[in-house]
Amino acid sequence: MTEEDDMTTREDVREPGYAPVSTTSTTDTRRPAYGLGRVLILVYGIFAVAATARATVQLLRDAGEAPFAYGLSALAGAVYVAATVALAHNGRRMRRVAWVAVGFELVGVAVVGTLSLTRPDLFPADTVWSRYGSGYGFVPAVLPVLGLVWLYVSSPARVAARAERR
Repeated sequence: MTEEDDMTTREDVREPGYAPVSTTSTTDTRRPAYGLGRVLILVYGIFAVAATARATVQLLRDAGEAPFAYGLSALAGAVYVAATVALAHNGRRMRRVAWVAVGFELVGVAVVGTLSLTRPDLFPADTVWSRYGSGYGFVPAVLPVLGLVWLYVSSPARVAARAERR
């Protein structure tokens, strides 16, 4: 039996429900975020730069003063960077990354905000998430809620289902 015969045999023997998978590259024809989606990505980008820059300066200049608080600021910066990149892309994997990053951000704001009010001794210096982001006009508390709502509303499956109903 030749290699060519072997390949023909494999193609002819298929499991029930088998559907061939196309492995050719395709062009993503979905439109990028417009309107409120772009504004959300812009705000996330601003917070990514602001939180990362603030944490970098704090850690380089005064790391011994409040290492936990400054480390949390660095973590917040990393989360904002991940959320910004993930929200800007429209692929399935990046949407999952966005759900995780924005969800983590919401939990971080809630936990750090609560701890900064109930246990201020843990935070001798403010973080982006301290007191629910009061130093940033509470935007860090509202942003993850808006991000999660936008991810839910802009879900490709949900958009396609809405289009089919019309």
